[in-house]
Amino acid sequence: MNLVLMVVIVLCSVIPACAQGQDSNSANLKADAENVVKIIGGDKAKTQTYCQFANLSDAMAEAIHEQDTTKAQELSEKANELERNLGPEFAALADELKNMDPNSQGGQEVGAILDRLDEFCGH
Repeated sequence: MNLVLMVVIVLCSVIPACAQGQDSNSANLKADAENVVKIIGGDKAKTQTYCQFANLSDAMAEAIHEQDTTKAQELSEKANELERNLGPEFAALADELKNMDPNSQGGQEVGAILDRLDEFCGH
């Protein structure tokens, strides 16, 4: 699964205020995802920050699996800080992804676009 989608799903399981909703407009999300990939991929500092953000997903998943809510919340706060450093486009996309089913066709298409970010991290 794409790391961004994984992090969003993990964050949603840690943060109870996470919205539940229908698929967002897939065409807009795909365009937003393309833009985010272009912005982050074109900036070495943002690429490194994204890789740090993506690496938190494994640690967050482990903390949730171990039912260590304190650690999961701490990692969630770190992820939020890194998300702010990735820029408003990334933050807006992450918010939109909270309402998208990652298993839907639109979710799969957006995930495929965002997979290109993972390539910068060697995933």
